[in-house]
Amino acid sequence: LDFDLILENIKDLNSLVGEGISQIEHTPRGARLRRPEPLPLTLYQNGIVVGSGAFRPYQHPATQQCLQDIMDGYFPSELQPRYPDGV
Repeated sequence: LDFDLILENIKDLNSLVGEGISQIEHTPRGARLRRPEPLPLTLYQNGIVVGSGAFRPYQHPATQQCLQDIMDGYFPSELQPRYPDGV
């Protein structure tokens, strides 16, 4: 795995979704600014943890797909249903 490429692509993806920029959240009484909640990705020597999920070894096919998506410069496809606008 190319950890430098993964970290570089994560930084690029974060900038695409406006990391640190507030978004408008509509409320029953109007609207307010809200910062999107980040989704942490923790890289270990032998696997990853996405958010508060379980540890996933690098050998697992879903983990390999997730990291391949990031290395290709895309948001992980497994996150698209939950985060259609990116995370």
